Amino acid sequence: MQPLITHHRHGAVHELRLARPPVNALDPALCGELRAAVDAAVSGGAHGIVLAGGPRVFSAGLDVPHLLTLSQGQLRDAWEGFFLAARTLAGCPVPVAAAIDGHAPAGGCVLALCCDYRVMADGEYRIGLNETQVGLVAPEGIQRLLRRVVGPHRAERLLVAGEMVDARQALRIGLVDDLADPGQVATRALAWLDALLALPRTPVLATRAIARADLIAALAPELIRLDRFLETWNEPQTQAALHALVAKLGK
Repeated sequence: MQPLITHHRHGAVHELRLARPPVNALDPALCGELRAAVDAAVSGGAHGIVLAGGPRVFSAGLDVPHLLTLSQGQLRDAWEGFFLAARTLAGCPVPVAAAIDGHAPAGGCVLALCCDYRVMADGEYRIGLNETQVGLVAPEGIQRLLRRVVGPHRAERLLVAGEMVDARQALRIGLVDDLADPGQVATRALAWLDALLALPRTPVLATRAIARADLIAALAPELIRLDRFLETWNEPQTQAALHALVAKLGK
């Protein structure tokens, strides 16, 4: 069985690449391997991590066709596994740079927002939290992740409309930090980490821990409110929108 995360070392930086073709849809197995891979990289001496996806799609978010086949108990476990993966990235004790070599909707955007730095492929690729377009409500904690990088008013506009922005607009509004040519995104993310790791390590990590406390707090269970989220998931209007999405994906 092929691993769902590939692990490459670049000196003190470890590259973890999502490897669930064709679009790195986040099912429980991939989320579980991502958590384990981050932990293994840190315990293996990584001073920084590049989280990569692509090509063309960093991650398409949660695997909706799979989720629609699950029982309520399995559905809860699947979503909890995703939020655990997000918490693992947010709480990683070393810096993480996202290499977004393609589209990053919904859950893919959430993973990127949990990283320290985001490099996106320049082009017609899009990123954002498009939950309202499929009848879902982004939990308060996830909304906070977006607010902290683009500001409250712009986050409101994007969240209410479920808007996805292209790479250059994402850079303008601060949703991503840098752009690179497709295929060079991981290299640019690695370069950012190398520059950061050249600084004195102890003050960098201590300052980072203070600066990211709000990010970690945003993902606390009381701000995710999984029970409320699952109630929305099961509403007829939401189920109709999700099945319409799956039908569109199948064409």
